[in-house]
Amino acid sequence: MSLHQRQQQQQHLIDPSPLSTADAQHKRATPLFSRTGLLILLSLILVLGVVFPWIRSTDSLFSSSPKGSLAKWRSYTLSQAAAFVGKNGTVVVCAVSEPYIPFLNNWLISVSRQKHQDKVLVIAEDYATLYKVNERWPGHAVLVPPAPDTQSAHKFGSQGFFNFTSRRPRHLLHMLELGYNVMYNDVDMVWLADPFSYLEGNHDVYFTDDMAAVKALDHPHDLPPPGKKGRTYICSCMIFLRPTVGAKDVMRNWIEELQAQPWSKKAKSNDQPAFNWALNKTAGQV
Repeated sequence: MSLHQRQQQQQHLIDPSPLSTADAQHKRATPLFSRTGLLILLSLILVLGVVFPWIRSTDSLFSSSPKGSLAKWRSYTLSQAAAFVGKNGTVVVCAVSEPYIPFLNNWLISVSRQKHQDKVLVIAEDYATLYKVNERWPGHAVLVPPAPDTQSAHKFGSQGFFNFTSRRPRHLLHMLELGYNVMYNDVDMVWLADPFSYLEGNHDVYFTDDMAAVKALDHPHDLPPPGKKGRTYICSCMIFLRPTVGAKDVMRNWIEELQAQPWSKKAKSNDQPAFNWALNKTAGQV
C-alpha cells in the first residue's frame, strides 16, 4: 500500500464523511517548487530585501558599517569639507569620536528640526567616525591628521579627554582663516530653537556664561566678573565666531594657553579654563 493510500485510509477512519476530490485538492499544501510556491518565495525575498534594510536605517543615521572608497575620505581636507557645507558662508561644527556617535545622532536630529543640517561639518577624531558619517552622509565629515587615540569614551578630566578637546581651537582657527563664520557645538546638547536668531549685533565672538541662570536680553556684552580662580567661567560648549581679527586672536590665545597649561596628573586640565584665560587676555580688544 502506498503512503498516499495509507493517509487516505486513516482519513476515512477518522472522518466518516470524507472530503470530495475538489476539497481534498484545495486542502493540499502548495508544493514549494511549484510555480505558485516560487512566486511566493520570490515575493518574500523582495519584501525582505527592500523593506528590512529601510527599517534598520531609521534606527540611527550612522548605524551601518563603512563601505565604498575609504581612500577618498582619508585625503579629504578641511578646506574641501568647509567649502562643501559652508556654501552660505557659515559652518556648524562639532568634533566627535566613535563612542559619541549616539550623541551626534541625537544632536543632529535637533539641528535638522531648525533646518541647519546642511551646514554641519563633523570633525571626526578617528577613522571609524570619518567612514561611518561619510558613508551615510557623504562630505559631512573630515579628519585632520594625526588622529588621537579615541578607541574608548574618555572620562572628563583624563589625559585622553584633554588630547581630544585641545585640538578644537586649531580646527576653528583654520576655518576662520578660510573666511567662514563658525558655530561650534558640543554634541551633548540639543537645539530647542534656532540659535542664529539670537546672534544680534556684529560681535567677534558669542558664547554662553556658565554662572548665570538667566540673563536679560539687554545685558552688557562685557565679560562677567572673574571667579575665585581669577578667571571667568565661560562655557566653551557653544561658540559662534566671525572671521575677524578679534576672533582669530582669541583662538590663537586659546592655543597658547593650552600649550602653557598641559595636562598632568596633578592639574588634570581641560580646554575650558584655557578658553577663559584667552578671553580674559583679549578683553577690551575683542
